[in-house]
Amino acid sequence: MKKTSISLADGRELIYYDSRDDAVRATVDRRPLDTVATTAEIRRDPLLGDSVAIASHRQARTYHPPADECPLCPSRDGRLSEVPAADYDVAVFENRFPSLAGDAGRCEVVCFTSGHDASFADLTEEQAGLVLDAWTDRTADLAELPQVEQVFCFENRGAEIGVTLGHPHGQIYGYPFVTPRTELMLRSLASHHEQTGRNLFDDVVAREREDGVRVVLEGEHWIAFVPYAAHWPYEVHLHPRRRVADLRALDDAARAEFPRVYLELLRRFDRIFGPGEPPTPYIAAWHQAPFRAEGRDAFGLHLELFTIRRTSGKLKFLAGSESGMSVFINDVPPEAAARRLREVAS
Repeated sequence: MKKTSISLADGRELIYYDSRDDAVRATVDRRPLDTVATTAEIRRDPLLGDSVAIASHRQARTYHPPADECPLCPSRDGRLSEVPAADYDVAVFENRFPSLAGDAGRCEVVCFTSGHDASFADLTEEQAGLVLDAWTDRTADLAELPQVEQVFCFENRGAEIGVTLGHPHGQIYGYPFVTPRTELMLRSLASHHEQTGRNLFDDVVAREREDGVRVVLEGEHWIAFVPYAAHWPYEVHLHPRRRVADLRALDDAARAEFPRVYLELLRRFDRIFGPGEPPTPYIAAWHQAPFRAEGRDAFGLHLELFTIRRTSGKLKFLAGSESGMSVFINDVPPEAAARRLREVAS
């Protein structure tokens, strides 16, 4: 992998990740851009104890542009985009409309490929491996920022999820706090160890392997399963067989196997609802240990992949119980979801 960092016209950083060591990235951003001004701030909810990012400047962000005006495509044929080069493998840049900025964190956009009409599932294993390298490198770099406590790499796919740019891309958030979801995991992790003397992540994976009914696929270094108490209609958790705290700690064998396993999962998701159905909307989310949390070495890196589509033409909406009280009601039994994901194997 070759990494090249440049500055965009407004001072934001853009990083190219290339599979070829001889790639040259010298194209200058020629757009007449003003320096980015943000209003991002973090406010603490006194009742719930969680944090909310207030970012009013995001109201002006790009919203469903036509394909020939996509800001994530390469700059070609006289049209200038967020990526100055005429082609690229993987590109990462600071978000022009960030939810978090400055002392309130950092937001980055990850363009998985220069092909506008592709999806992550269309990538080759080599391309998917390069994205994994980019996620890992960004986690390492953001870990060095004093204001960043936790790094979250994720992809939203599909208009139903709320995606406003169709180009295949994800995001990386560098939070200035430990997220509520992770705080819950850390508390459960500590409680389980206090009660049993064992690691909770290890026990969850061991239980799923032993039971087997919810296992979707298993490689030499990764295992994917529908969790026992899945929140979403189709939800898969992907764990490395050797527990590590974050992406930086994956060994070479796990990194080499990841593209094949992950691409297979994504392709199965697109086949869940049968032929002729539109691509399945999903969220893919990496859960990594916070950098300075107590007990971080006991945390288990894993990826959660889920869709809000519950059946053909119908979505799972978060209504009163979910939105008002955070109590999920799932219409699809996890065992049935796992069975369906095994049925649609390549």
